[in-house]
Amino acid sequence: METLTIIKVGGNVIDNERELSTFLHLFSALKTPKLLVHGGGKIATELSKKLGIHPVLVEGRRMTDAETLKVVTMVYAGLINKSIVAQLQALHTNAIGICGADGNCIPATKRENKGIDYGFAGDIEYNKINALFLQQLLNNQYTPVVAPITHDGKGQLLNTNADTIASSLAKALSKLYKIQLLYCFEKPGVLSNANDENSVIQKINKKLFEQLKQEGVISGGMIPKLDNAFDALNAGVESVLIGEAKQLLQTNTHAGTKITLS
Repeated sequence: METLTIIKVGGNVIDNERELSTFLHLFSALKTPKLLVHGGGKIATELSKKLGIHPVLVEGRRMTDAETLKVVTMVYAGLINKSIVAQLQALHTNAIGICGADGNCIPATKRENKGIDYGFAGDIEYNKINALFLQQLLNNQYTPVVAPITHDGKGQLLNTNADTIASSLAKALSKLYKIQLLYCFEKPGVLSNANDENSVIQKINKKLFEQLKQEGVISGGMIPKLDNAFDALNAGVESVLIGEAKQLLQTNTHAGTKITLS
């Protein structure tokens, strides 16, 4: 099967114009078929605060009430998505910006949790993803740029964690491609000391992950990122790396943190 590189970009890369420009140049230079999933939580948080909406996060996941949903839809599927597409077009990458409602590519269900009301947060069953639609785009030389907004098939948009979307797309498309999943952000990898960028943990398996969570070394948004990485590997994705875009996209196989099952 052909190799497909799925990249999720977030963190300060999205917030920093220079970092984003550097990332998009590297992304455009990839010769293999590629798909980009982006976040943008900090920009959504800043706009929410300006509008008097105070974001609430639980274990790195945003609680999405009706007003917050309006903001994240505008920011993710509008401002950030189309800005990235325009920059990629300038780099001669024929990008097409979509969210989960487009082409019915990412159906989701509203999250039900008896203990916590996440509001309009969406959960994905990856086997319901319209992988053939995405394959059609790729076959026609389009590069999909996916915003983290999904839908329930009944007219309701839902906010879904971008790391989850990247993992779910990787799992769905692993039936059609050899998938390399990269989580790119501003750090060189998962760090054992958040204040020391030389403390990259080169390899994390499930046992070590549970240990590092208990010790508080891994917390916040890194927890769902790693949960999704392990889910992807369990479903047949070939490799998952987490780290700085500049290193991972320059085919340095020793860069970042490699996630493994054992």
